[in-house]
Amino acid sequence: MEIEHINNETKGFFKAVEDGKEAGRMTYSWAGEHKFIIDHTEVNPAFNGRGVGKKMVLAAVEYARKNDLKIIPLCPFAKSVFDKTEEIRDVLS
Repeated sequence: MEIEHINNETKGFFKAVEDGKEAGRMTYSWAGEHKFIIDHTEVNPAFNGRGVGKKMVLAAVEYARKNDLKIIPLCPFAKSVFDKTEEIRDVLS
C-alpha cells in the first residue's frame, strides 16, 4: 500500500492507494506555518481492518517530523491513534 501526500497553501490530504484503488483519505488544514489540523479520516469499507487509517496518521507524523511541524488531531480517529501510540506524541501541538 502506498501513501500519497497532496499539499497546497491552506490544506491537503494523505491518500492510501492499493492496486490503483483509493483505500482511504485523511484531510488536514494548515493552522499557521508550523502546524496542521487533521480534520477527517475516511477508509473505504473494502479496506476496513487493514490499518489503513493508522498508516495515513503515521505518514502525517513522518511528514511533520521531517518538516519540523506540529499536528493538532481534531479528527476522533486520528486522536485515538495518538492516544494509543505514545512514540508519535512528539509531534502533537
